[in-house]
Order: sequence, then structure tokens, then C-alpha cells
Amino acid sequence: MPASPAAPVQRYDDDAQLRVLSILHYVLGGLTAFFALFPLIYVALGVAMIVGAVPGEGTAADQLTPQVVGWVFVLMALLFIALGMTLAGYLIYAGRCLAQRRRHLLCMVVAGIACACMPLGTILGVFTLLVLSRSSVRERFPPARPPVGA
Repeated sequence: MPASPAAPVQRYDDDAQLRVLSILHYVLGGLTAFFALFPLIYVALGVAMIVGAVPGEGTAADQLTPQVVGWVFVLMALLFIALGMTLAGYLIYAGRCLAQRRRHLLCMVVAGIACACMPLGTILGVFTLLVLSRSSVRERFPPARPPVGA
């Protein structure tokens, strides 16, 4: 039985859609990295509290000293920056994997996590999950290798 004429068209559509998804992952990763740096404002404010540039009262026993509050600001801001940069790194890496047709499961997981970044991440994540769940796209990715010790 001859192959259906729709198969080459579907393959071209898959390639084009994966290329667009890859570029959009790069863009969303860059935006995420940019917005992940916004807590640097709180790092600066926390450092100002720690060094005493911000006046405050910390003489009563039941009050927090400005230095303690400053450390909370710095540590929480650094945590949010680290989480945002990690997400940005994974989005960019998933975009690279989509372009190279590698690591299908990782791309699916990152697309699912991207759905939490409303509204752009939700749109990109849903479309990525829809495209990657098609069997014609799944065939474009090589099968996962078993662990070395297995």
C-alpha cells in the first residue's frame, strides 16, 4: 500500500512547529531571566538595612533589629533570583532540546512547569504539550537511553 500523501506535509508541519516552539522557549527563558532579576531591589534594600544606612529602632526586646530584617530581605530575594534563573535556564535548555529533537520527557516536564508562568508560559506550555504528545512528533525524538548501570 503506498504511503499517504499527507505524511510529508505532516512532517513539515511538525518541523516548523518544533522550530517555532524552540524559538518561543528561548524568548520566554530570556523574559524569565530578566524578571528574575527584579528582586535585586530587595537585595539592595536589605544590604542597606544590614550596614545601617536605613534608620530603624531595634532597642525593644520584642522588635526585630533592622539587621535581621535586612538579612531576611537579602536571603529571600536571593532565593527568588535563584529559582527564577533556574527556571529560565531550563526553558532555554528545553528550547535547545526541541531544536535538536532530544530529551522528549524533559521538554514535556519543562512545558508543564512553564504553564505556571501566566499568561505567556501557560500558552507556550499548553501548545508545547499538545505538539509533543503527537505520535508523529514523538517519533522525531530518539528513544531514551537506559542508565549506565542498568
